[in-house]
Amino acid sequence: MPTEPETDYDPSLGNKFIFVTGGVMSGLGKGITAASTGRLLANAGFDVTAVKIDPYLNVDAGTMNPFQHGEVYVLKDGGEVDLDLGNYERFLDVDMTFDHNVTTGKTYQHVIEKERAGDYLGKTVQIIPHITDDIKRRIREAAEGHDVCLVEVGGTVGDIEGMPYLEALRQFAHEQDEEDFLLTHVTLVPYSKNGEQKTKPTQHSVKELRSIGLQPDILVGRCEDKLDPSTREKIALFCDVPTDAVFSNSDVEDIYHVPLMVEEEGLDEYVMERLDLADEALPETDRDNEWRNLVTQETHGEVDVALVGKYDLEDAYISVNEALKHAGLEKNLDVNVLWVDSEEMDADHEERLRSADAVVVPGGFGSRGTAGKIEAIRYARENDVPYLGLCLGFQLAVVEFARNVLELEGAHSAEIDENTPHPVIDLLPEQYDLEDLGGTMRLGAHETAIEPDTLAAEVYGGTSCTERHRHRYEVNPEYFDDFEDTDLVFSGQSGNRMEILELDGHPYFVGTQFHPEFRSRPTRASPPFVGLLDAVLDQPTANSDADAPEEVEA
Repeated sequence: MPTEPETDYDPSLGNKFIFVTGGVMSGLGKGITAASTGRLLANAGFDVTAVKIDPYLNVDAGTMNPFQHGEVYVLKDGGEVDLDLGNYERFLDVDMTFDHNVTTGKTYQHVIEKERAGDYLGKTVQIIPHITDDIKRRIREAAEGHDVCLVEVGGTVGDIEGMPYLEALRQFAHEQDEEDFLLTHVTLVPYSKNGEQKTKPTQHSVKELRSIGLQPDILVGRCEDKLDPSTREKIALFCDVPTDAVFSNSDVEDIYHVPLMVEEEGLDEYVMERLDLADEALPETDRDNEWRNLVTQETHGEVDVALVGKYDLEDAYISVNEALKHAGLEKNLDVNVLWVDSEEMDADHEERLRSADAVVVPGGFGSRGTAGKIEAIRYARENDVPYLGLCLGFQLAVVEFARNVLELEGAHSAEIDENTPHPVIDLLPEQYDLEDLGGTMRLGAHETAIEPDTLAAEVYGGTSCTERHRHRYEVNPEYFDDFEDTDLVFSGQSGNRMEILELDGHPYFVGTQFHPEFRSRPTRASPPFVGLLDAVLDQPTANSDADAPEEVEA
């Protein structure tokens, strides 16, 4: 008699797969290595997508502290994910979905729900095959319809929470034809005190992989400098890979130069040969060079932008930082981000901001540091300094204006002060009866209608935009009348929700309830960030060169 399948896993989905694992320590740059490989494959004419595996038990990244884990990145469908998905979207210039992020919490939750529903026909539910099949199912379904799928396995080899994923990877390798599967292992190659590149950490990491039945096809050594030929040969010998399968990923000035570096190393050509794609790739003369031209262009000036936040950690604001960089690429400018701690600004905010050409207040949650952010906003408003407020930065601009212009004493956001006499920012109506916090904010892409003949319409080049959101609070409709006939104009709305504000008579004072930084790309900079730099260039004290070419002019 035929037996019922234990899972709904379809091993036929997907085409070519590149798995990327890491060893020795986290934070080596697995994601950037994978994204750079994907960028080069896309340049060669292939349709590339990516999957990020996060072995933590959280279902998503939405409730995680940015100080501990970095920024929570939001996808178009509202998925709250690891910041590496942001790197994949920026490098590949694609829009991903929540299906492209696999977490332990998501996988176990699905399997347990199926068990509770009786879907396993009385079988004993186990890590193998039920959890591993669900992991593989998610990868294959995300890869369907694409030429190549990059799969980054978070964490490091040997982590206990990563073991089911490595077992799933081992099974995956067994199921795929040899030319359809590639395992890249990124590992640390440190220097000894006498300046020698040490291979022992790499050897131990590969030994750990091989102990669970996985043999890497490619080894990428993260080191301050390129690997010496003798180092490559030693790694090849002791890790049982060809010498030409050992590549360097050395330190570069900017992450957008990594694709150029790995291309120089020949990693993309080796990958295409190994995956039997070389004959299908575009000739080198026909490949897309926009990325190279963009990131290697000569700049013609620089601007200093104060980023006022409460986390002393660049990863907590990575998309904002990258969006400023993208705007700089479009305007041929170097953008120097000045990290300003909002908790230290109450007394000396003017001194801290005086050297900045522009001010950005990013999103965030909680009361810590908000007083300093409000003072930074006031400084930018009163001194005609170009300002961009994102989400919380938008809301606090409303609070600052209500307090200091409308003279609504004690005005605040109900999120920060639930007893405020003037809750100009209040909870979204649909949020009042929620019990669970995870995944329940206003999330993902929503369209905003923009008033014609406004700065927002000029910035976006039209009367609508679609941007990604992540918030529970909004401008309180009960105070709409208070802002009528003032210089603060709500120039973008979504129904009865205020989405964009601007200040008449100010060089550039813009706030967005949404997060435009999540859709910014090196080849397609976010309009509000470009507008911010345009405003800086229009200022008489701008740091751009006086003889800059025409494309630099605002």
